[in-house]
Amino acid sequence: MDDLRLCESEARFMAVVWEAEPVPSGQLAKLCRERLGWQKSTTYTVLKKLERRGFLKNERAVVTALVPRERVQGYESGQVVDRTFGGSLPAFVAAFTRERRLTREEAEAIQALIDRSRAEDGT
Repeated sequence: MDDLRLCESEARFMAVVWEAEPVPSGQLAKLCRERLGWQKSTTYTVLKKLERRGFLKNERAVVTALVPRERVQGYESGQVVDRTFGGSLPAFVAAFTRERRLTREEAEAIQALIDRSRAEDGT
């Protein structure tokens, strides 16, 4: 699957699925009513749409995600970096840190990512 774009409502729906899966479709409709304010028909419409697109499986009235949250997040964040920062991850990080200071824990986690990337590249 190459197109992992989700509109805002689809992303919120997928967040409910990822948190609850595997989830019976009736229970999913209840969760969407509670968390998203959706009618049952809206839930089933979005469910069918995302099933056709390959994001979800609804088998024997039990819904599971076929695409992990991390894959969608990676795709979406890459789109933001490409569209807004010309593909430059350093420009994104610089802009982000101008608006919000990193905590010590966040800085350490980012440094660990950099270290792991360098180790994998052999640099």
